[in-house]
Amino acid sequence: VQLQASGGGLVQAGGSLRLSCAASGLTFSSCAMGWFRQVPGKEREFVATISWSGSRRYYADSVRGRFTISRDNAKNTVYLQMSSLEPEDTAVYYCAARLVDASWAVGLEGNEYYYWGQGTLVTVSS
Repeated sequence: VQLQASGGGLVQAGGSLRLSCAASGLTFSSCAMGWFRQVPGKEREFVATISWSGSRRYYADSVRGRFTISRDNAKNTVYLQMSSLEPEDTAVYYCAARLVDASWAVGLEGNEYYYWGQGTLVTVSS
């Protein structure tokens, strides 16, 4: 199983980035997907999650209204569109996958996920 995250980079405050996470080696359409982020020295933080059907999406309060999670099951890819970025969004962003039995299942906790990507760094300058 491999989750390959990409799309990170340096952006000015107020700008936008789109992260992608391409999955292989698993049945993507049976997985709820999540994005998490971590700043060195701090705990990993939940960002967003989406059910395998795409019908349910949840966001952390800190990003709701600015970030949008989506997925393309035909491409085995999950996305995180980030807008109105703030310096506080600076972190390494990780995608994660969990096998689920229900189309509506999501995951808000890191320990619900079994598979993790390598992370992509997002730096927002003020």
